[in-house]
Amino acid sequence: MLPLPLLDALIDRALDEDLAASDLTSEACVDATTDATGTAVARKPLVVCGTAVFLRAFERLDPSVRVEALAAEGMAVAAGAVLCRVAGRARVLLSGERTALNFFQRMSGIATLARRYVEALPPGTSARITDTRKTTPGLRAIERYAVRVGGAHNHRDNLGSAILIKDNHIVAAGGIARAVERARARAPHTSRIEVEVASLAELDVALAAHADIVMLDNFELADVHEAVRRVRAFQGFRPLLEVSGGITLERIAELAHAGIDVISSGALTHSAPAADIAFDLALAVLTP
Repeated sequence: MLPLPLLDALIDRALDEDLAASDLTSEACVDATTDATGTAVARKPLVVCGTAVFLRAFERLDPSVRVEALAAEGMAVAAGAVLCRVAGRARVLLSGERTALNFFQRMSGIATLARRYVEALPPGTSARITDTRKTTPGLRAIERYAVRVGGAHNHRDNLGSAILIKDNHIVAAGGIARAVERARARAPHTSRIEVEVASLAELDVALAAHADIVMLDNFELADVHEAVRRVRAFQGFRPLLEVSGGITLERIAELAHAGIDVISSGALTHSAPAADIAFDLALAVLTP
């Protein structure tokens, strides 16, 4: 799971957004001594992700709130499954409900979509599904955690974690060959060099420059097959082949069968629909 200091910082900022001027409705309508229990319930099938974040949101409001996870991270559950339970002052549960659900729904939605992409890989193929850096600003850590919970993988975490020479780098450096040459001269020996190419001609240049990874950007299937053939025929060197751009669930199988090593999709994070999770409140008498 993610480090607690990181979670607390994210949760506190989100709570501050909602409670900057207090919770007028709960304070006006609910007695301060009223106790309640709340349950998070899946309204549709989903992959569970973010239980710790959901529960921690209530603990940040009131450490005396009792929390319980009832479904394991990464578990595929049916509609109606009870995922978490919290118990404490009703005002606290009402004030934390939206923030807790926003995290829970977002993370479970990403994990659910990632699981669908992974399950679309045909048996016997070796391709892996990865995300991209197209994440919600400030939420990358939890969104990429959700991708992993769904069974997929993460691409580079930030600009300092790997070299990825994209189209604008190629323009600024004066070409693929020059960009790879400069990268190899300056990069740490532990860092691979990846080059994004937009055509088979650019692929040939990247191969000649001995790029460690070549990303085929928005390639049609026929060109993907030709790229795989050229890479396999290249003498004495075999870079990893990644495909990105326009990746849909329907394309996963054909790309994996073509022999692609990595299928990266920004949709895993930027287009995942929020999971349908409800929070049901009931009055309760808390025992000491």
